[in-house]
Amino acid sequence: MKPQSIDNYFTTRGTVRAYDPDRQVDPNLIRRLVSVAAQAPNTGNMQIYCAVMTTDPDEIKALAPAHFSQPAIMNAKSVLTFCIDFRRYHRWCQLGGGEPGLNNLQGYTWGVLDTAIFAQQFVTLAELEGLGTCYLGTTTYNAPMIADTLKLPNGVVPVITVTVGYPAENPLVSERLPLNAILHDGVYHDPTDEDLKDFYSEKESMESYRRFVEENGKENLAQLYAQVRYPRASNEHFSAVLKKFIKAQGIDI
Repeated sequence: MKPQSIDNYFTTRGTVRAYDPDRQVDPNLIRRLVSVAAQAPNTGNMQIYCAVMTTDPDEIKALAPAHFSQPAIMNAKSVLTFCIDFRRYHRWCQLGGGEPGLNNLQGYTWGVLDTAIFAQQFVTLAELEGLGTCYLGTTTYNAPMIADTLKLPNGVVPVITVTVGYPAENPLVSERLPLNAILHDGVYHDPTDEDLKDFYSEKESMESYRRFVEENGKENLAQLYAQVRYPRASNEHFSAVLKKFIKAQGIDI
C-alpha cells in the first residue's frame, strides 16, 4: 500500500455500529485475519493473549446483556472477545518444569498491552477487508458476566470486545485533538489554560456536542464528560468489580 493510501485509510476510517443484515461474515475469514493479526509485536514473544470468536446468533444474544445490549452487538455478525491468557502460558511453563510468574501487576500490564495491540491489528486488517468494526468498552465493566458466558477459566481475563460485520452505513469520521495536544518535543510540556481551551475548541463547538450538553443540563462539554459520561462514582464501582474479578482469576494486582 502506498503511503498516500495508508494516510487515507487512517484519516477516513470510522467506527461502524450498523451491519448489513443480509451479509454473513465467513468464520474462515475471521480466522485468517486473527492469524495474521497475531504477528503483532508482543512482550517476549510470549503471546499471553487469546480471542474467543462468537458467530452463532443465540450466543451473541447471550453476550449482549454484558454489553448493555448496545446496537453494535445486537446486529453484529461476529463478535471477538480478546483476552489475557495466562492459563495457557502458565500450564506450558509448568509442563516444562518452570515456575511461571506473570500473575502480578507487571504481568497483567503486559497482558493488557499485548492484547490491545493484537486487537487493534485485527481491526485494521478487518477494515482493510471491507468489514466494519466497533470496539465495546463495556468489556471491563462486566468482565465477570462475559467470563461466565464464554466459560473463561482461571487465568483468562477479557480485555476488549470487537463487533464485526459488513457496514450498513458509512462510518462517521470522529474529530481528533490537534497534534500539539498529543505530541511533545523532547520533554513533556504542560499546556496553559489557553492551550487547553484551544485544543478542545473544535470539539466543543460541534453541534452534536453542544446539543448533548444542553440536553443534559450542563454548562460545557468538560462537565458532560466528567459528570455524565464517565462519572467518578461509576468508575469506582466498576473498578471494584473488575479488581475483584481479576484477583478471583488468580492475578494479584
